Amino acid sequence: MEQIMRNFFLFLSNNKTLTKAAKKYGFRFGASRFVAGVDIHEAANKIKALNDKGFVVTVDHLGEFIDSEFEAKQSAEECITAIKVIAKEQLQAELSLKLTSLGLDISHELVMENMRKILQAGREHGVIITIDMEDYARLEQTLKIFTTLKQEFDNLGTVLQAYLYRVEEDLQALNEYNPYLRLVKGAYKESETVAFPDKADVDQNYKKIIKQNLLNGNYTAIATHDDNIIAYTKELEQTYDIPREQFEFQMLYGIRLDLQERLLQEGYKVRIYLPYGDDWFGYNMRRLAERPANVAFVLKGIFKK
Repeated sequence: MEQIMRNFFLFLSNNKTLTKAAKKYGFRFGASRFVAGVDIHEAANKIKALNDKGFVVTVDHLGEFIDSEFEAKQSAEECITAIKVIAKEQLQAELSLKLTSLGLDISHELVMENMRKILQAGREHGVIITIDMEDYARLEQTLKIFTTLKQEFDNLGTVLQAYLYRVEEDLQALNEYNPYLRLVKGAYKESETVAFPDKADVDQNYKKIIKQNLLNGNYTAIATHDDNIIAYTKELEQTYDIPREQFEFQMLYGIRLDLQERLLQEGYKVRIYLPYGDDWFGYNMRRLAERPANVAFVLKGIFKK
């Protein structure tokens, strides 16, 4: 049943019609739990509150399925606005973005133009930019764009997904760039020809790449709510005397608040992935697909209304 529910919500997350329709009707289906507001100014208040508690943040302006140059340029301007707000308000925050929101599916020239504008603004204001990884079909393009821009800008990181067979090779190929990497399990539905179908294999691969990247000496963001993965990372820290300045835990806004607080109290750096914007539908459906507990939370909210 759990796998059926996961596949159902992943199917919904890729539905362009529902994504566009959702923008018209505001937050629904528990979106306010996982999304911090419709604009950067509303999100900034949430960031400040998290900073005051000791958390750092990466902020993401939600956007998917952009298929016009005008929308892609609008999305880039929104990213630049977010960078300026982060700097002006002196927020402890970085910026995460998706290349498809900047024109990846339209033209290479467009997405590169938009990325350079964003990275330049980030450089001027001291804000790090992380390129989120999307589905497998866009992986190769994403890595090529990252390696090209990394040679021009230091304030750039990206994401690798443990459920892909090729991730170890990608990790090693990126090592020469001394990369800032966020390591995740992966949240898209992929074919068994490219991704591990079984959770146990994904978990094992995840541990493998966490260890590899840490021992490579690269800064590592371990993005997980999995207690076993977190315990494994702590073991690596002790066994290999890895300084806490070399890694951080990242967690999604609105999920496992108890765990976030506990890690912070233990002295670990904890970064909250905080999305905002009206294009919330695809993101929200993937959060529902990840954990049955998220679905239960949303259903309670619906029936209470």
